[in-house]
Amino acid sequence: MPTTTTAGYLDRLGLPGDLAPTVENLRRLHRAHVERIPYETLDFQLGTPAGIDPQESFDRIGQFRRGGYCFQLNGAFLVLLGELGYQVGMHRVGVQKVDEAEPAGVNGNHMALTVGGLPTPQSPDGRWLVDVGLGFAFHEPLPLRTGLTEQGPFGYRLSESSCEPGGWRLDHRPLRGFAGADISVRPARAEDFADQHAHLSTSPESDFVRLARVQRRDALGTDLLLGRVLTRIDGTGDQRRELTSPDEWFEVLRTRFGLPLDELGAAGRERLWAVVCDGHESWLRQG
Repeated sequence: MPTTTTAGYLDRLGLPGDLAPTVENLRRLHRAHVERIPYETLDFQLGTPAGIDPQESFDRIGQFRRGGYCFQLNGAFLVLLGELGYQVGMHRVGVQKVDEAEPAGVNGNHMALTVGGLPTPQSPDGRWLVDVGLGFAFHEPLPLRTGLTEQGPFGYRLSESSCEPGGWRLDHRPLRGFAGADISVRPARAEDFADQHAHLSTSPESDFVRLARVQRRDALGTDLLLGRVLTRIDGTGDQRRELTSPDEWFEVLRTRFGLPLDELGAAGRERLWAVVCDGHESWLRQG
């Protein structure tokens, strides 16, 4: 039986507590997580980033209506899957962006999960790549084997990594959000990501600090809020609109992304809006 905290987490996902380890239940959990728990870095704009301890992330997401980014979302999902009896492991990843000449390799700027023991014709050895913490990530887990998986407007190709011994290469098509990633098969711990988290969540050079980002995946595409620009990306193309007032911006957070942010209060919301606007204007000046 799930614990009280686990039951609350599953309630936020809109799922029952009897999700025994099966491939279909893993898919249900993954879909619900990316649809209901947003990828968001709003605490970074306020200078109050949460930590990346998996249990703390699990408690924070399960008890409060907040999201997180890769280390927090996948760390929390790791705890949830473990509570439900899945064979789950944590791994270091190196993600390369579309618009930057980053070298291939595993530098730990991202975390991914693998789940084992669930064989199907798609994955005869029972291994699955799980990632609920990548903005343009999968809607469902990928069979951890060479090949292309298409989900909505996005395609994910897995092959052997040329730079990580025994690891995997993930290429993203079309090029949106990230170009690709190299994934280590060696087990990792949350401490292995501490330096990257400190940089990504606090450095003035971090894209996550400079510009507010909130994202939500579904079966047909993704909703992306960068600064004050809301974009719907799906098979029909991109539909963009700028949110010009704080009322409109916070309403989109509440209704589109499930982030009421009631805990901020009036003063906190005013401060967040000011920081978001500053970052947005800086982003526009940089082109």
